[in-house]
Amino acid sequence: MRQAMIISNPSSGKEEAQQYVAQVQAILESQQYQVMINETAGEGDATSYCLDACKGGCDLVISIGGDGTLHETINGMMDQKHRPRLGIVPLGTVNDFARALHLSLDPDEAIKQLGSDQVRKVDLGKINERLFANVVAAGSLAEALSSVSSEDKSKLGSLAYLREGLKDLVSSHANPLKIEYDGMTWEGESPLFLAALTNSVGGFEKLSPDAVVDDGLIHCFVIRNISVFNSLTLGTSLLFGHLKDHKDVDYFTAKDIRVSCTESVRTNVDGEEGPALPIQISVLPQHIEVIVPQET
Repeated sequence: MRQAMIISNPSSGKEEAQQYVAQVQAILESQQYQVMINETAGEGDATSYCLDACKGGCDLVISIGGDGTLHETINGMMDQKHRPRLGIVPLGTVNDFARALHLSLDPDEAIKQLGSDQVRKVDLGKINERLFANVVAAGSLAEALSSVSSEDKSKLGSLAYLREGLKDLVSSHANPLKIEYDGMTWEGESPLFLAALTNSVGGFEKLSPDAVVDDGLIHCFVIRNISVFNSLTLGTSLLFGHLKDHKDVDYFTAKDIRVSCTESVRTNVDGEEGPALPIQISVLPQHIEVIVPQET
């Protein structure tokens, strides 16, 4: 009998995760899976559970939670020869990875989609010695975005990031960044560097409209000159999918990137606080298989 593991974050989705576990279990058992259920109780639990699934030869892992739970889950697949297929029930406030894969953001509908026999091979990113699913941000503005409270995320969703970002954009200190990528170098002052694997960042599905989940590329944005006026035009460009064309944004794609700075600068990875610079980023093309909705 095939093996499946459910990894559930009971605090996700206004603490509604538990009620969905039984529904997921029923669908998996109807597909002849033997199901193991694991609830996270603290940081790193989802990674540990997924690692056990890989080492145990599990066929399928289901992540029930938000982007943070998903981020921890995929890190259990780090350096593993056997990587189970991944199913996602998005319960977070943003759910960028689910948006990029056109999964339903309605939990009940997403659970039904787990019955699909269609999978898609999806890129993952590697930052230093961790994996990421969606985005890395570096710079003083990235640090400000890390301070968005869980309460604001729950109340405002994507707007929490936009509000915090526009509020801090003008006052953010520009850092002297050095970005080396695929044999080329960008050097200059910037309050924000973004490296995205998907089109959806912070819930804004048009931030990087050219990004595809399996294109084998990291889509990079460097914001340069900032003023009150520029912050408004940058926000407009972000909303309408023209950020890469803004006069104060440098855009490029790459497969391997190193970002360094002479000052102390932290990062934000998949919406959570990440390591300080310097960082090494690379793409792992079509690294995992994810269950996606059946094509009609």
